[in-house]
Amino acid sequence: MPKYQNYTLKNFRNIPYVEDKLSEDEKFAIEVVGNVLPFKANNYVVEELIDWDNYANDPIFILTFPQKDMLKPEHFAHVAHLLKSGVSRADLKTEVNKIRLQLNPHPAGQMKDNVPEVDGVKLTGVQHKYRETMLFFPSQGQTCHAYCTFCFRWPQFVGMNELKFAMRETELLVKYIKANPHITDILFTGGDPLIMKTKILASYVDALLEADLPNLKTIRIGTKALGYWPQRFTSDTDADDLLRLFERVNKAGKHLAFMSHFNHGRELETEEVQKAIGRILNTGTAIRTQSPIMKNINDSAEAWAYMWRKQVDLGCVPYYMFLARDTGAQDYFAIELDRAWQIFQQSYQQVSGVCRTVRGPSMSAGPGKVQVLGITEIHGEKVFALQFLQGRNPDWVCRPFFAKYDPKAIWLDDLYPAFGESKFFFEDEYPIYRGAENTIKVVEEEIV
Repeated sequence: MPKYQNYTLKNFRNIPYVEDKLSEDEKFAIEVVGNVLPFKANNYVVEELIDWDNYANDPIFILTFPQKDMLKPEHFAHVAHLLKSGVSRADLKTEVNKIRLQLNPHPAGQMKDNVPEVDGVKLTGVQHKYRETMLFFPSQGQTCHAYCTFCFRWPQFVGMNELKFAMRETELLVKYIKANPHITDILFTGGDPLIMKTKILASYVDALLEADLPNLKTIRIGTKALGYWPQRFTSDTDADDLLRLFERVNKAGKHLAFMSHFNHGRELETEEVQKAIGRILNTGTAIRTQSPIMKNINDSAEAWAYMWRKQVDLGCVPYYMFLARDTGAQDYFAIELDRAWQIFQQSYQQVSGVCRTVRGPSMSAGPGKVQVLGITEIHGEKVFALQFLQGRNPDWVCRPFFAKYDPKAIWLDDLYPAFGESKFFFEDEYPIYRGAENTIKVVEEEIV
């Protein structure tokens, strides 16, 4: 069985394909961008997923290997100059961190608005933005089998601890869930929680199962492991232990939701991933799939229709089409809301009803998850029709609202209210619900 081998800036030049096919300028560009945004690949990605005969246009190569245009020209030039001039690692890090702070490292108020407290202790490994769902970042899971170049969680991986979410204490985690009975779902995220050994993941999961939490109905695991290292479920030394953990969750009466990130259909085509999917499903676990829509990766209706059909064929449930978040290399990946919706509509038209469980295109913005329902004309004004799929205030959900049509808009912040309105319906309330403490307080008052 293949042994996991990772590739980083330190050793990527040793990959035979890189040595044989990439020019020196291309290799240097990987080093420049990889000093700002995180870079890690592995032998499965390199050997099974990338078409090296067409690497420059290959979606998996672009998905995992940094590209020059992922940085603004002035940022690229500055880092390139620093590397060529041989500055010290400390000086390089200082300058690179200045660039990172310009890339909106924590979009949608993640660091300041979503982190709650219990008994006066800030839960630095928890985000609680929506009433029913909390996110948990186990400290040992803050890396991945390989890094996506678009990842909105890139600050977790670049060594800037002040930008990092992580927490070990299960006691505080359990106490927080008990104190907030409206929480029904916990999402293990990262990084990738399935980078952890099974015994470490089990220490967290078993603590939840043993804590007698009747309000906790669903345990979600957000992971890219199926796409980047399916051996985690087939041939790793503790793969069978992991599957037994999944079975234990389901037998305990909790719903285990496996939230899998697939960004391109090629990730679903290998024998190894198909075997892994089958083994997970056999534990009684549901696999839901999600991805952002991204320029240079999957920005066509054909790509999405194929991916949804293939997922359903394998027993997975298409769940979300996201828009590229306003962080990191967004300028490289983002497409206009207009085009994203057109791709969604055209791909939706190509698939049967069993594939149409997917929702999107959706922006995970500060106020909540905002779906682009379509483009229409009302009283002679061309508008975007929008709705919240999730909101900081649950009452915002499923309330249609309208924005002036802007063919260049790529994010909620680019939009303005239609029909002469001065603000969107949620804007007056939004400040009340910003900050996890305020959110929980208001929600609890509503429940009472």
